Amino acid sequence: MIAELAGFVTRREGRKFQRLTSTGTPLNMGEWDKGGISLYVHIPFCRSLCPFCCFNRYLFDDGLARRYFIDLKRELELYRKLGFSFNDVYFGGGTPTVLMDELGGFIKHLRGLFDIKQISLETTPRELTTKNISLLKDYSVNRLSIGVQSFDEQVLKTMGRINGPADEVKRRLQETEGQFDTLNVDFVFNFPGQTVPQFVEDVKAFKELGIDQATFYPLMPSPHKKDAMERRFNRVNNSRERQFYNVILKELYRGGFNASTAWCFSRGNHMIDEYIIKTDDYIGIGAGSVSIVKGNFYVNSFSLDRYHEMTASNKLPIVGWRQLSGREKTRYYLLTKLFGLEVDTKAFRQRFGGEMAQKLWLETAFLKLGGVVEGNDTLRVTEKGMYTVSVMMREFFAALNTLREYHIEHQI
Repeated sequence: MIAELAGFVTRREGRKFQRLTSTGTPLNMGEWDKGGISLYVHIPFCRSLCPFCCFNRYLFDDGLARRYFIDLKRELELYRKLGFSFNDVYFGGGTPTVLMDELGGFIKHLRGLFDIKQISLETTPRELTTKNISLLKDYSVNRLSIGVQSFDEQVLKTMGRINGPADEVKRRLQETEGQFDTLNVDFVFNFPGQTVPQFVEDVKAFKELGIDQATFYPLMPSPHKKDAMERRFNRVNNSRERQFYNVILKELYRGGFNASTAWCFSRGNHMIDEYIIKTDDYIGIGAGSVSIVKGNFYVNSFSLDRYHEMTASNKLPIVGWRQLSGREKTRYYLLTKLFGLEVDTKAFRQRFGGEMAQKLWLETAFLKLGGVVEGNDTLRVTEKGMYTVSVMMREFFAALNTLREYHIEHQI
């Protein structure tokens, strides 16, 4: 009941991020210290499109992709001129490795402009070739994340995902292990038709591989995507979700892995790709990226053509923005830090000029009923509270996926 209530409130709060303004001038980014925040780079091209993915993505086209990398550099330059400086970079998509020469050139360009300390990058099993691994090492990628989703070929067939034979995928993962500071494998759980025993086998297979890290994403489709999936596959049934999550807790959380977030589990201490936890502010560049700057929410154009036109005109490709209220800022902060399983109440006090126990007294009191405990200047999520936090993040990201769906459909 606690998880469901927390999810309901988070879903309601997440919907507020969809209420954007698109007229006038975007909110001022120029009145604060812009050094050392995270940068997210979106590469929206894929060789095939998975039916469950809500991110902005397009079938790979060589000419469009090469034009896009030029546009990315133009947008990056606009932020550099505004005084922004980046240390940690996260590449997502899409599939960032579809055009390796352009990716390498962009990373070299980044390093020429900023003091880049860490790079995290996503790819797929099909892109995990000996040549690509060698190139990514040359590009000094620190964390490589592979979107496996499942080793079960029947589940993958249902997902519409093409990975290749499971044994071949496992072999490629084992050959890649140890070549980067962190190797992560992504899995999806609670997909329509996926059974708990199938998921148990996926988790056990991951453990047998000896890979550094796994991240498990619950299904979180937008409304139209959910309807389409249910017509094609089976009912999206969130009532089963706790069963899947209990498998993760049993096999990993109690099996010697560190919980880096409510979804990410590592052998020892490793990088994660959740920049929303690590830094309070981040800039997203690329078509369909979003940014948070001092509690202000910005949305880039999802249209490749509009994105190109705006960057070619030396304009930030922002098509919608929202100034969050004081309460929305504190609630968003609480949510993202809970996702990382610990909230620094001293940092909250410094950022918002007041005690969390006063500004969010109802929220913290409620969460303490569901597995969040208070310590010295911290709120810590216990095992009991991890599923609640997972549901909260699922609902928040589902709300953002609704925003993405609208912008993709209308090519905004």
